[in-house]
Amino acid sequence: MTSAETIMIYEAILAITRQMLSAARNNQWNELIILEKECRSLTDKLINNDPQPIFEEDLLKNKIRIIQEILDDDAQIRAITQPWMEKLQYMLNTTDHSHRIQQAYHSVDNI
Repeated sequence: MTSAETIMIYEAILAITRQMLSAARNNQWNELIILEKECRSLTDKLINNDPQPIFEEDLLKNKIRIIQEILDDDAQIRAITQPWMEKLQYMLNTTDHSHRIQQAYHSVDNI
C-alpha cells in the first residue's frame, strides 16, 4: 500500500468517525453500529495491507493530524456512549436479578 493510499484510508476513517460522533450525539445507536463496522473494515484494511512507511514530512504531518482527530472523535464518542453502556449493564443486571427472584418464588409456589 502506497503512502497516498494509506492517507486516503486514514481520511476515510476520519470521515466515518465524524459521522459516528454525530450519530452518538443524536442517539442514533443503530447508525453508530453500522458506521463502527465500516470503520473496523477500513482499519482491518490498513492492518492487512502492510502500508509503506511514510517518510515525506508533509504526508507524515497530515497522517499525525488525522490520527489525532480520529482519537479526539473517539474520546468524544466514548464520553457519550459510556454512561449509556453503564445504564444498559445496570438494567441487564437488574433484569437478571429479578428473573432469579421470580424463579426462586415460582419454585416455592410449586412446593
